[in-house]
Amino acid sequence: MPDRDDVRIGVVGIPGKWSTETLADAVEARTGYRRVIDMAEVTLDLQGRRLLQRDLDLCTLDGLLVKKISASYSPATLDRLELLRVAEAAGVRVFSPAERMLRLIDRLACTVTLRNAGIPMPETRVTEDPEAALAAVRAFGSAVFKPLYSTKARGMCVIGTDEGETAARDAIRRFQADNPVMYIQRRIELPGRDMGMVFLGGDYLGSYARVSQGDAWNTTIHSGGRYAACDPSPELVELARRAQAPFGMDFTTVDVAESEQGAVVFEVSAFGGFRGALEGAGVDAAARYVDYALERLG
Repeated sequence: MPDRDDVRIGVVGIPGKWSTETLADAVEARTGYRRVIDMAEVTLDLQGRRLLQRDLDLCTLDGLLVKKISASYSPATLDRLELLRVAEAAGVRVFSPAERMLRLIDRLACTVTLRNAGIPMPETRVTEDPEAALAAVRAFGSAVFKPLYSTKARGMCVIGTDEGETAARDAIRRFQADNPVMYIQRRIELPGRDMGMVFLGGDYLGSYARVSQGDAWNTTIHSGGRYAACDPSPELVELARRAQAPFGMDFTTVDVAESEQGAVVFEVSAFGGFRGALEGAGVDAAARYVDYALERLG
């Protein structure tokens, strides 16, 4: 694709972080324009219909590529995405559209959409009732408790009945102190890895594996896992394709694992993984994403 020096695309992300800067590098290489936007610095002037980051009104840009909306997820993350809807109303193309990202930030919203689409997932229960949570632990034997807003397994914990129900009740109480609505999944045995399957505009780009290290119960890089190459079957790729389809994302990664009970999907990402795609699949997702955006900006 030829370079486009007539287009201004901003990158929403975390300044200094590898994925954000890599995406900004790719934009600059194609367009000559570079602007990293930390949403903590953005002010909405609703009367003037302006979205300001210091001297820049985001509503004057041609496009916004959203790599990361905040360093950690919380309900406030949804508010940052709502601000981007003002830029969209002014004619700025946001990749992916804000309302579509909103459906993926909240783990419960993502899960309900996946299950309504018939996508296989680990057995899941959601409750505010500690007794119902304990009943789920009894039924599952070992359960993963997940915050509704989190990335890279942050805030997750495993609760079982090995140490007795009193210990399980205490663990549930500690988790619920920060998570009134408890999202509980059966802990499934994985073959030491799961997979990230990368999609651009609904088209499959490739897959990478996250391989657990040591005694970590999850495979996330945050917990010491590493990226590796993988070659999933056409059936797994098709499962991931079906999982991401209801969300209509411009760029996303689907987390898939193979278990003794068959393949399961854990989640569809609001932003996708650049480093895993590069190191595990050999795909320069940042460059591909910028080319995709320029094509749609005409």
